[in-house]
Amino acid sequence: MTVIRQDDLIQSVADALQYISYYHPVDFIRAMDEAYQREENPAAKDAMAQILINSRMCAEGKRPICQDTGIVTVFLTVGMDVQWEGTMGVSDMVNEGVRRAYNLPDNVLRASILDDPDGARSNTKDNTPAVIHYQIVPGNTVEVHVAAKGGGSEAKSKFAMLNPSDSVVDWVLKMVPTMGAGWCPPGMLGIGIGGTAEKAMIIAKEALLDPIDIHDLQKRGASNRAEELRLELFDKVNKLGIGAQGLGGLTTVLDVKVKDFPTHAANKAVAMIPNCAATRHAHFTLDGSGPAALTPPSLDEWPDVTREAGDAKRVNLDTVTQEEMATWKPGDTILLSGKMLTGRDAAHKKMVDMLAKGEELPVDLKGRFIYYVGPVDPVRDEVVGPAGPTTATRMDKFTRTMLAETGLMGMIGKSERGDVAIDAIKEFGATYLMAVGGAAYLVAQAIKKSEVVGFPELGMEAIYEFTIGDMPVTVAVDVRGESVHKIGPQIWKAKIEAQAIEVV
Repeated sequence: MTVIRQDDLIQSVADALQYISYYHPVDFIRAMDEAYQREENPAAKDAMAQILINSRMCAEGKRPICQDTGIVTVFLTVGMDVQWEGTMGVSDMVNEGVRRAYNLPDNVLRASILDDPDGARSNTKDNTPAVIHYQIVPGNTVEVHVAAKGGGSEAKSKFAMLNPSDSVVDWVLKMVPTMGAGWCPPGMLGIGIGGTAEKAMIIAKEALLDPIDIHDLQKRGASNRAEELRLELFDKVNKLGIGAQGLGGLTTVLDVKVKDFPTHAANKAVAMIPNCAATRHAHFTLDGSGPAALTPPSLDEWPDVTREAGDAKRVNLDTVTQEEMATWKPGDTILLSGKMLTGRDAAHKKMVDMLAKGEELPVDLKGRFIYYVGPVDPVRDEVVGPAGPTTATRMDKFTRTMLAETGLMGMIGKSERGDVAIDAIKEFGATYLMAVGGAAYLVAQAIKKSEVVGFPELGMEAIYEFTIGDMPVTVAVDVRGESVHKIGPQIWKAKIEAQAIEVV
């Protein structure tokens, strides 16, 4: 009989969540570097460079890879010969570990979990509760997988109950383009097939915990149907040309994972869940000897990557004009300086509601740019914690009102904009710029001053004013309504189909 002490599980979960907040898995770094070395689209290559540079900076500075520090998912495999020593239930132990990790003063992690999800949506303040899955097996140890899943990638999860004769490959290839770039590719796809609806979703999530090994599989060949699907989907998804951050390119997925489970003769449940460029998970075993010890990876595992300034244009947001914006083209790289405002979903909803009532907004948006971000709280001498962009499409329904009634000139976020937003951008001569999702700590280095100027009660969703210097962005939608997220993938898909470029 193995005795697992309550504090050992609590401390191990807390340590693992801190560890994965700033250390990418080494297999992910190697796969991203391989993709970076092969990439031929300059915009996509630069995006991957930012992800790799950001990753090393986080490993060195022990600060979060992404401002979205995730919803915690834990898989526990508990041996039947384990006895627990303590007064708390196992789920309570896990949640106490989450609480300690997210409130650690040296590396505060963003609290993103909201209670009463279809009502008050009040922040739980400590990122609890975690989503916990249990399996009871023979043995005398406890195996624990801890993951922190970003909301942007989780939002792109897909599920279908296919007919038994339907093609899983066809379904995946139909779904991936509908996911846009909000999941911050390149990343991984976890696919679960079979069981029931909830079982397919669980095994799809669990598949994402496996190491990236697609190139090893390519060399040895498939030995079962799941591996055949992995190889076929890896090849065909990358041939879609979606590329890093949806800009078009050779690598959309670094790996595809497939797990299956026996199912009813009338069903074929299929789930697909992406992991983003902030892939975060760790595994440890408790055997009664104390808390788990996670060994930090060597910094030698990170490639020496530098960004080329190239033809980047420097823009002062304090003096920029619509005439200057009219010279920008989709795919242009811009370095922003000056003052910008921030605002996410909650702030936009409050502002639109106030405008409808004829109330004065807390800030004047005329001639300003707004950044869709909810930053991590700063520590030590930081101006602001990691501050990468959130998915811009969530603000699409507010865009016309904001442009028409406030005089807002531009927006900054991640991923594509929908047609409703693009039409409004074109009508009002505005623009949308894209920052790289998965480079939050790197972006934060460009922020020189931060001040809350509106809705302080919203916490990380408050309106800030940032003073920035040389913040890198890409023109995603220009004043004419041309979108790089529509143009880029089309161009690169055509190049790949013409066999002008080899996709590995």
